Amino acid sequence: MLAIKRLQFTTIRHNPETILADTLVLGVYEGRHLTEPAQRVDRLVQRKLSAFLADRAFEGRMGQMMSFMGFPGLKAQEILIIGLGVRDKWNRAQFRKAQSTAMEYSARTGSRTIINTLTAITEGDIPAAWRIRHAVEATYQAIYRFTECLGKNSKKSHAPRLERVHFVLTDIKISDADARSAIASGSAIAQGVFLCRNLANLPPNIATPRFLAAEARKLVQSDPRFKLKVLTERELKRGGLNALMAVSQGSHEPPRLIVLEYRGPRCSPGNPIALIGKGITFDSGGISIKPAAAMDEMKFDMCGAASVLGTLKTVSELKLPLHIVGVVAAAENMPGGGAVKPADIVQTLSGQTVEILNTDAEGRLVLCDAMTYTQNHYQPQVIIDAATLTGACVVALGHHPSGLFANNDTLAQELEHAGKEALDPVWRLPLWDEYQDSLKSNFADFANVGGRDAGAITAACFLWRFVSRVPWAHLDIAGTAWKSGNEKGATGRPVPLLAQYLMTRAGRNS
Repeated sequence: MLAIKRLQFTTIRHNPETILADTLVLGVYEGRHLTEPAQRVDRLVQRKLSAFLADRAFEGRMGQMMSFMGFPGLKAQEILIIGLGVRDKWNRAQFRKAQSTAMEYSARTGSRTIINTLTAITEGDIPAAWRIRHAVEATYQAIYRFTECLGKNSKKSHAPRLERVHFVLTDIKISDADARSAIASGSAIAQGVFLCRNLANLPPNIATPRFLAAEARKLVQSDPRFKLKVLTERELKRGGLNALMAVSQGSHEPPRLIVLEYRGPRCSPGNPIALIGKGITFDSGGISIKPAAAMDEMKFDMCGAASVLGTLKTVSELKLPLHIVGVVAAAENMPGGGAVKPADIVQTLSGQTVEILNTDAEGRLVLCDAMTYTQNHYQPQVIIDAATLTGACVVALGHHPSGLFANNDTLAQELEHAGKEALDPVWRLPLWDEYQDSLKSNFADFANVGGRDAGAITAACFLWRFVSRVPWAHLDIAGTAWKSGNEKGATGRPVPLLAQYLMTRAGRNS
């Protein structure tokens, strides 16, 4: 399994100033209004903190930050002041942003031990367990470094030094058991996000369909609750998964259908929850080839698959009492003498025929066979697929929410709620029969693309044709799964969303 660093988290109920640490994190609202923990420190150092802030015109605006050496009477070597913005506007998103600012600075400057008082802030009616969990997630996010492809010396220099974080819970009404549970939840989600990011950040000459199958096998080795089935090229052909096979025709890398089944402790008998991920390990576009600019980012076209494996990692860490089947449809989409061509027609596993008008609309082809296979073999109670499916979704929603399509209002609402809890939001788009007309074909049952209009919706409509009478949701994560530019890399979304959904299903909210 790809290396994932684990941190130590503890809670402090009294006298954080007596704890040896590299950094003590304090919060200040706009107008230099000190939080309660900061006020206690200020009293301890005879108001030197408030005077120091006034001298340096620190106003406490959101994102503002200042650090200085600690005062006599404090065991911390450094004081880090984080601006929290307007007190009346303090909310969950502001909390997470402040946590990220503090942890990113501390990780960047090499702190090994941190005392974090932001978890003791009571404004905003934010549950204590939620604060602790998201503080853990923000800490892990701050130390993430992709070092798998660096040389030994470079890897060592990039390794984060952070080892321990103490969360201050002075006067916070939460039991030690609930605090430990929140830490465990945040750590488990972070481990899933790390795995997702590492898989997606790997170069496509390493992260092939066969590599994804090997990583799934390592999950099985780490937890006997998993059971793995991998369909090879021969088995896919014999099984009639022709749409998946068509996508991989131009590549020397053979496709795989990876089926990872999890049965948690004390899980009730019944049909599983199905998570299905698009795993195009590199998408050149095929014969409908993409422009050269930014084509390197098409290694991220397997982020849906990575998120399924990452979510199952989280589920395993939490030992959720659920029955889940994760299915990854993995292939490369390359041009070549044997590549699928525009106007080719394939018969999918469902028996429906598809005219392939655009070979760059390949994600829906591998997904449709994966969805049919899952329904035929596992009769799931719910299906959720995650895919970097369309650029049209990025045009519609940008990079903040993932696109959500669903044939069931209850499932859609559950995912919307999970997104809000996890700060991994979705925005529901319509899934109406009227859009199906765009997929008409004169030569097959339907085409794999419609016109230019409503591309994200018609892609979802295509997938809908392969869903029987089962609640189904499609997450188009093309705008949220990775970042470009100086911050280029996978984000790990939608692992937090999917993990929160499954935690809620299991009756675990923190």
